[in-house]
Amino acid sequence: MAGPLLETKLHVPGPRRGLVTRPRLSDRLRQADEQTLILVSAPAGFGKTTVLTEWLAEAPANGRSVAWLSLDQRDNDPTLFWTYLVAALDRVSNGLGAKALATLRSPQSSTEAFLTTLINELQAVPNRLILVLDDYHVIENQDVQEGLAFLVENLPEQLQLVIASRADPALPLPRLRSRGRLLEIRAADLRFTPEEAGAYFNGVMGLCLTAQDIAALEARAEGWIAAFQLAALSMQGRDDVAGFIAGFAGDDRYIVDYLAEEVLQRQPDDVRNFLLQTSILNRLNGPLCDAVTGQNTGKAMLESIDRGNLFVVPLDDRRWWYRYHHLFADVLRARLMDEQPGRISELHERASLWHEHNGDIPEAIRHTMAGKDFARAADLIELAIPAMRKDRQEATLSRWLQALPGELIQARPGLGVAHAGALLASGELTGVDARLKEAERWLGTTAEGGDGGNLTSSIEIYRAAQALAVGDTAGAMTHATTALGLVGKNDHLERGAASGLLALGHWTNGELGVAHGLWSDSFSNLERAGHHSDMLGCSIALADIRITQGRLRDAMAIYERGLEVAGRHPAQTLRGTADMHVGMSMLLLERGELEVARQHLLTSQKLGEDAALPQNPYRSRVAMARVLQAEGDVGGALEQLDEAERLYVGDFFPEVHPVAAVRARMWISHGRTSDALRWARERGISDEDELSYLNEFEHITLARALLAQHGAEPSEDSVGRAIALLDRLLRAAEEGGRTGTVVELLVLMALAHQKEADDGGALAALQRAVALAEPEGYVPVFVDEGEAMANLLEALAKQGSASDYVDRLLESFGTETHETEARSTRDRSTRDHITPAQQRLLEPLSQRELQVLRLLSSELDGPDIARELLVSLNTLRTHTKNIYAKLGANNRRSAVRRAEELDLLSRSRDER
Repeated sequence: MAGPLLETKLHVPGPRRGLVTRPRLSDRLRQADEQTLILVSAPAGFGKTTVLTEWLAEAPANGRSVAWLSLDQRDNDPTLFWTYLVAALDRVSNGLGAKALATLRSPQSSTEAFLTTLINELQAVPNRLILVLDDYHVIENQDVQEGLAFLVENLPEQLQLVIASRADPALPLPRLRSRGRLLEIRAADLRFTPEEAGAYFNGVMGLCLTAQDIAALEARAEGWIAAFQLAALSMQGRDDVAGFIAGFAGDDRYIVDYLAEEVLQRQPDDVRNFLLQTSILNRLNGPLCDAVTGQNTGKAMLESIDRGNLFVVPLDDRRWWYRYHHLFADVLRARLMDEQPGRISELHERASLWHEHNGDIPEAIRHTMAGKDFARAADLIELAIPAMRKDRQEATLSRWLQALPGELIQARPGLGVAHAGALLASGELTGVDARLKEAERWLGTTAEGGDGGNLTSSIEIYRAAQALAVGDTAGAMTHATTALGLVGKNDHLERGAASGLLALGHWTNGELGVAHGLWSDSFSNLERAGHHSDMLGCSIALADIRITQGRLRDAMAIYERGLEVAGRHPAQTLRGTADMHVGMSMLLLERGELEVARQHLLTSQKLGEDAALPQNPYRSRVAMARVLQAEGDVGGALEQLDEAERLYVGDFFPEVHPVAAVRARMWISHGRTSDALRWARERGISDEDELSYLNEFEHITLARALLAQHGAEPSEDSVGRAIALLDRLLRAAEEGGRTGTVVELLVLMALAHQKEADDGGALAALQRAVALAEPEGYVPVFVDEGEAMANLLEALAKQGSASDYVDRLLESFGTETHETEARSTRDRSTRDHITPAQQRLLEPLSQRELQVLRLLSSELDGPDIARELLVSLNTLRTHTKNIYAKLGANNRRSAVRRAEELDLLSRSRDER
């Protein structure tokens, strides 16, 4: 991230000195094991943090680890908030959240995808964790609030969330309350009782007050702990304690101001000045305080203030970092404004210089903003932009830039262009055009020189991205072409970006040959720029295009080259490495190599999200769905497609294989033709549409549905309509050089002619398909069509068109036919696998359930079994539940014992 993480924000506070023990509250917290969320909600000064630290001191002895995050205004940046939250978890469980954090930092990734990954990681943690979010009331960002609500709703039992806040958070509290998942501790609970007040005043502070005095103070402060603390400090050393108590009144913020003023007046001048001048700091240490005050007594002063309980809170175990109590800091800042207003800017400038020198640019920027030194803030922001972009802190970058005076950004067009880029990266279009126009006006009135050319090309690149975001392909191509003409020959990063954007335009228009050349150029430039992960992103586009062109071997070579690029950087895991394995698995599936494809998916999964690009979550699930379908697990396959659709990230890639259409094809292959036809109607897809490359896959899906409708339900010449549509699609694909699509269309055309009893037309189409498919080794495109295609291939062989390739296809049907037929009647498939042992069951186990059963008999736990099978934990639970029901078992051990009695485990091992 831009600047190191502040370790002090992750420090778990220890019990304070002079603590009044409060067993009534600790007992309530100890009994909250079943609650998902603990909410400690009360105004400032009620001792929320103190109560939590007393309870949490016992957590390690009870086998529970504690993660702590102290929040501040900067955490309204979603990326920063979640980065700190993961860092807090990582401190108690090394590596926890690493995969999720990689997802968070992926361009175009969603918060839900990040949180889903984090929740899955949490579920695999063996011990229970407590995560405390302190001062949550500072969080106002809606994205953060919605993300936390999603986390709370889906929180695994391994994690208990604790929120300390001055106001109720935007969470579904009524629902959590009704489910018994919420423990609430509020101001009424936190107020000191008379007994606790007495223990504090006399036991901790040694004031020797009478019961009447304590009662008077308790009644007037109404148990407000901050008021008690300030009152006690004010009474120390007084002769007229009774008079002070008599004049003590009020129960709101004014009493705090009054009492804090009393405390301040009793301090020596050097201490008082130190407190006022350092109040501008969120966190304090000795050297920083020296830089701000111009003295060299910072460390000793902080230690003295800490010993005197003067509202300073240690932030680490070494007592190096501190902060002031929030209420006390507010009062100090107010007094500083009243007494030394002319020094405030100077103090902020000193703090900013110290933070810049020590590498904390964001905090340096905060102080320059607070001191209204906007020119210096602009300088610092320009320094921070590369790191902020790299770590996806666009929200913070936008907030900084929005806080700068408009005329300053207009005079620094680089900042305006950076702001436009930050907005686009966040998926926000509002404001992009205005910023780019400001920069363009500046360029129009200033002689170009220095970086003027680079700035102009950057504007054109962002214009291209802006156009793509709104579906203006022609505009995107125009701007990208202009950018290429402006980019310097050696500016490889911008040249690679412009080439990639232009390639996207041609790809969207179906001009695959041109798109492939531009992507190749982008790949080469990114390699020269050293952006290796982006090279792997290019590899995905290049391979996708080659697959559509029917050049599977070239596509495989592209993925292999991508792995070579990753292999040249063994010291780091390149983002995109996992995607190479997913792509290879898809190609292997096209060749019918199911087991090898499955292993590549497993390899991708083991590499994890930190080795994956934004598209990987949905692409890998589509691949998993195809593997599961081939294995007969239709339910699992459909679940993977649902997940893929939810996690879809296009990254400006044309959506030429929509997940919904993939699902419709699966419905068709399993006899759910009416569902597929309903999808086409809802999508507005018709056999009379004007054709385009973007909708080609959907129109082919409709043609499949029309063919399946023949014989499945009454229809008006559905085959004739399908043939007419296929004929138009075939001509378009041939003209576009989309040979992979041509193969599929010829296969469907052969089946369509067969349905019309046109054997000559069927065999002619099939012969063309075989000729095109043989050099690349296609298998499922034929075999998945089942018995009808097997008959056609046999007829082709009999008429003298036999080849080793056709023979190999026919051999594939020997093991695939019964599974293909089972796609429309699952029960029939199940019967094919019934053994004598299974006949003793009321309902036999499916082939997939036998695989699960074998793994249940191993030492693997649930998450490991799910990873082995390439399914989610929810899918595994569904399989396990079905197995238990069929075996009459109620847990894993009894299921395995029953399976051994029925000799089912030997059967499942044989099937490996």
